[in-house]
Amino acid sequence: MTVHLIKLSVGTDSVEDLATWQAMRIKQTGAAPRHVTRMWPKREAEILEGGSIYWVIKGQVQARQRITALEEVDRGDGIRRCAILLDPQIQRVAPTQKRPFQGWRYLKPEDAPRDLPAARESDDRLPPELDAALAEIGVI
Repeated sequence: MTVHLIKLSVGTDSVEDLATWQAMRIKQTGAAPRHVTRMWPKREAEILEGGSIYWVIKGQVQARQRITALEEVDRGDGIRRCAILLDPQIQRVAPTQKRPFQGWRYLKPEDAPRDLPAARESDDRLPPELDAALAEIGVI
């Protein structure tokens, strides 16, 4: 059974910011986007069966990226870290309210926000406050 991860995208103001930052890192390193964390997911096999990382931006789950691999990172300090390698394609999802939390969490597929259809990807964005209010009452 597939399982996803959910993570705050700290310092990101929008999905476009996330995409810009990742594109800059890809250009600098030539490698796929990744997120490095100290905790290695115990449910690795389930994540690698098609799992995604869902990004919380400004208090809302707004996007996801498919997880392609998990790799150990050694920075020479004796601390084992996990690099979560991501597909460069960022998929917008229906905005969903999410309170702040630390680190990453597992997300069951049935609790994951649905992908926005491609036709909605180019829609004008609502102000974040209105978007959050609509998501809270279940309109979006």
